Amino acid sequence: MSINRTRRTFIKEATYLGLSVPLVMPGLARAQSPNGMVRHASFGADGMAGADVGNLSREKKFKLVAFCDVDERRMGNFKKRHPKAVAYTDYRKLLDKEHKNIDSVNVSTPDHMHGSIGLAAITLGKACYGQKPLGQNIFETRMLTKAAKAKGVVTQMGIQVHSSVYYRLAVELIHSGAIGKVKEVHSFSGKRWGDRSARPNRKDEVPAGFHWDLWLGCATERPFIGRGYYHPGNWRKRLDFGTGTFGDMGCHIYDPVFKALGVDAPTSVRSEGPAPGKHNLGNWEIDAKIHYVFPGSQFTLNPVKVTWYDGGQQPPKYVTDQLDGRKKPGQGSIFIGEKGVMLLPHVGRPYLLPNAKYAEFKYPRIKGNNHWGQFINAVAGDDKTSTHFGYSGPLTESVLLGGVATRFKNETLQWDAKALKFTNNKKANEFVAREYRKGHEIRNIA
Repeated sequence: MSINRTRRTFIKEATYLGLSVPLVMPGLARAQSPNGMVRHASFGADGMAGADVGNLSREKKFKLVAFCDVDERRMGNFKKRHPKAVAYTDYRKLLDKEHKNIDSVNVSTPDHMHGSIGLAAITLGKACYGQKPLGQNIFETRMLTKAAKAKGVVTQMGIQVHSSVYYRLAVELIHSGAIGKVKEVHSFSGKRWGDRSARPNRKDEVPAGFHWDLWLGCATERPFIGRGYYHPGNWRKRLDFGTGTFGDMGCHIYDPVFKALGVDAPTSVRSEGPAPGKHNLGNWEIDAKIHYVFPGSQFTLNPVKVTWYDGGQQPPKYVTDQLDGRKKPGQGSIFIGEKGVMLLPHVGRPYLLPNAKYAEFKYPRIKGNNHWGQFINAVAGDDKTSTHFGYSGPLTESVLLGGVATRFKNETLQWDAKALKFTNNKKANEFVAREYRKGHEIRNIA
C-alpha cells in the first residue's frame, strides 16, 4: 500500500474514538489521578501482558482500573489477581468507557494491534507502555512516534533489558572508547519464529469465549485455524500478525547496538537469507541474514556496518575468531572496534577482548533501573523514561526494515527515512504500511 493511498484513506474515513479528529484537541482535559495514583488499563490479560502488569503492579503508585482481552478463557487468573478491575473484550469500548478514569495503558498484544491500540490511547492523552516492536510496520511506528511527541505523553517501549546493568555498561564501554571507534557489529539470535509449511487449507470452529473478529482487529478477515496456528503464540510466524524472529528479538538485541553506536536510520538494507515464497504462503522465513549500513557517528567509523543473523545463520569465522576462545552465546552481539572487540550476550555482562589486552581493565560501575517502575514514576511526574518513543520508534523502524528486505533477496534497498520510502524499489514501498480494516484505521499524521 502506498503512503499516498494511506493518507487519502485515513483523511477520508472516520475512525472510532476520535482518531480522525485533530491530534491536539484544546478541549481534551487529561484525567487527574486522585491521591497521586497512576490509574492504568492493560490491553492484554495473559502472556506478556500478565508479565507487564505483574511488574507494573509492584509500584505503590500503580492502580489497575480496567483490562481488555479478546480471549475470555485466558482472563481467569488475571481477574483473580485484579478483582476490582473492569474487564472488556474490545479495546475501543474500554477507551470509550474508561478514558476519564485512566492515566496510562500498556499495549501487550500480538504485534499487529500495537499501532491501532497505541495510537487510540495516545490520541486520548494517555501515557503508553508499548510492547516491542512498537508497531507491526514502519508507517504505524512512525505515526506512534509523531503522536506521542505531539500529545506530550509519557511513553516507554517494553525492551526492559535496556535498563539493566549489562546493557547500560555495554553502552558506556563503547562511548568511553574502550575498543576505539566501532567498525562493524554482528548481532544474532538462534530463535526460529518462521514457518516453511504451507498454510492449512481448512476452517476450524472458533472456541467459545474467543472473539476471533476482535483478535483479527486491523487485519483482513480470514477463516479461523485452530490447534495453535494463530493463537495464542504462533502469530509471530505469520506475515500479517507478527514480525518474525527479527521483530521479536531485534528490538532487544539491537537496542544496545543502536544506543552505543549513536545511530538513527540506516541508508541501506540488504537481505541474503531466504525469502517468503509460495511454499510458505503467509509466513515469515527463518535463517535471516540482513546487512545494514548506517551513517557514522562520533563512536563509529563512517559508515558503520551492522549485520543480523537468526535461526541457523551465524557470523563469519573472521568474527568469531576474535572471541579469543570465549564461546559465542545463543543470542547477542559482537562489536569490532579499531582497538579491540566487545562481546555482549543477550541478558549478560559484556566482555572486552582479547583477554590479554584487557586483563587489567577496570570496568566502570553502572547502576541498573527498574524499567516498569521508571514508566510509572514518569507518569506520576517523578522520573523520565529511557526508551520513550522518540528513541524506540527509530529503533523499531530500523528493525522492521529488515523484515521488508527479506522479501527482496540479494537486493540492496536504499532507504530515505525522512520521506519514509525506498528510493530504488517501488515494490518494496508497498510493505512500508498496510491496509487497515474499518474501525481500526491509523491515519497519517503530517
